[in-house]
Amino acid sequence: MEWQGWFSLSLTLGVLLLLIFTKAKPHFVMMTALTLLSVTGILSIDESLAGFSNPGLITVAAMFVLAAGVYASGGIDLIVNTFLGKPQSERGALLRIFLPVSLLSGFLNNTPVVATMIPAIHLWARKINIAPSKLLIPLSYTAILGGTLTLIGTSTNLVVNGQYQTLTGEPGFSLFDITLVGLPVVMAGLAFMWWFFPKWLPNRNDQEVFSNFREFTLEMVVSRQGPLVNKSIQEAGLRDLNSLYLVEVERDGSIITAVSSEERLKGGDRLVFAGDTQAITDLLRINGLEAPLSEADKGILNKESAERRIVEAVVSPSCEAVGYAIRNAHFRNRYGAVILAVARNGERIKGNLGNIKLEAGDTLLLEARPAFVTRQRYNRDFLLINEHDQAKVRHDRAYVALAILAMVVLSASFGLLSMLHAALLGAGLMIVSGACTLSEAEKGLDLPVIITIAAAFALGAALNKTGAANFIALGMIELSFGQAWLLLVLTYFTVSILTEMITNNAAAVLMLPIVLQMTEQLSLNSEPFIFAIMMAASASFATPLGYQTNLMVYGPGGYKVSDFLKVGLPMNLFIGLVTLSVLLIGWTL
Repeated sequence: MEWQGWFSLSLTLGVLLLLIFTKAKPHFVMMTALTLLSVTGILSIDESLAGFSNPGLITVAAMFVLAAGVYASGGIDLIVNTFLGKPQSERGALLRIFLPVSLLSGFLNNTPVVATMIPAIHLWARKINIAPSKLLIPLSYTAILGGTLTLIGTSTNLVVNGQYQTLTGEPGFSLFDITLVGLPVVMAGLAFMWWFFPKWLPNRNDQEVFSNFREFTLEMVVSRQGPLVNKSIQEAGLRDLNSLYLVEVERDGSIITAVSSEERLKGGDRLVFAGDTQAITDLLRINGLEAPLSEADKGILNKESAERRIVEAVVSPSCEAVGYAIRNAHFRNRYGAVILAVARNGERIKGNLGNIKLEAGDTLLLEARPAFVTRQRYNRDFLLINEHDQAKVRHDRAYVALAILAMVVLSASFGLLSMLHAALLGAGLMIVSGACTLSEAEKGLDLPVIITIAAAFALGAALNKTGAANFIALGMIELSFGQAWLLLVLTYFTVSILTEMITNNAAAVLMLPIVLQMTEQLSLNSEPFIFAIMMAASASFATPLGYQTNLMVYGPGGYKVSDFLKVGLPMNLFIGLVTLSVLLIGWTL
């Protein structure tokens, strides 16, 4: 092996050490490695940048937009509300989570799936009197497992398939090829969680989490033609809201206090709630409720309806609206924003929202134009601005978004379109149909992940080109004594360990050229080894940092790192054993 090989090997080791032991961003580290490989001439410019045009990477980007469309249209909410129901036990609750989350994660990026489910699980857990800490780790793990069901279930699968096509010139795998491995693994993993996790997970009730939240006063209006008309408060799901309660109802100029659960809602009812900001942004996603905007409010904000944001602002003593009742403050004309809720000294202000006189120090929840946050950085009307990044949900596009997703899956499954073309067409239809806006599509594109993947291709290509991958492959062959089954086990657990320490995509991309060299040296069937990489790169359960969805549930569940170790290490080992058993039984090495 010449100096280029040793340089590539040393660079790979340096990248791994940086990702494991420092807080350096993965995309920055990978782009630095790409730059060094290009500058030293080890890779040509075309070879260095080939990852950015890889079909697998472009498919990943398109799938991010598809997921954004299903999320922004409330398609995920629709599925969640259909499946959850009222289980009588923790194990019953887990069964209600398993089906929708695993199926959704099989065809969507699991990040928006889990993001949508976290507040839904919080609310649901309170209704069924189960601590969220019993349900949120299973939520993340189910999403991770669900991603292994199809080739588009996780970005890692798509990336490995794309790199495999580039390195071998083969056509790659179809949408459901990995399902033969993923389905038994998912079923076994869900059964493992159902049996053991109720005993192992901590019972931390979330009431304390919300006890110190500022209590906002919020008004919502029942849509006149919406699905909540003529439903009781209980049937509409407004009685047992998490950290949010219904204070009174204003109807035709009269006030109904101490509202009964059996009270029937009418179109135009103004509902007064009290609660914290997170609960309020969840409330805004309910189909059939809308912000109480006047015709003037609607006119001034209508042009940018899909782009509006929920922002939190603290009123400054110099604010021109201080001393005025909200209805007389002309707030929308001054700031291009509408007040949704008010909190004062951490407590709810009694009375109708429109009659509240603003005071310095009041915290406002506003529905505002995108420019509002930028503009307020340069004036003194508000002391603090916090953007909640909660755009208006377009419930009327939910079925359209789900239909587009189904079209993508079916057209790719039956070979009518390639996976790349199906994903690109679906992403375009999401925008054209109004399921998501261009802005939401752009936000759905996780650029750091995309850059990390594209740059990691360069490192993998360098290992393959310089002979470094062959050098490592020979070492692993010697370590396994040339035994194919032992080599498969070694491949799986190497990727699994790397995934817990660096990003799953980087671990997979770095290992694939090495595995292809190993299988070529020993004339082995490469397919089970590639599936082992895909499965191991997804099976990251032992730490909150190993997978993004684990980190997402870490805070809301009130977890400690030890909680993940307690349930995640056995889960890692169990899933590894099941995966390897399926591969050894089902495939000829």
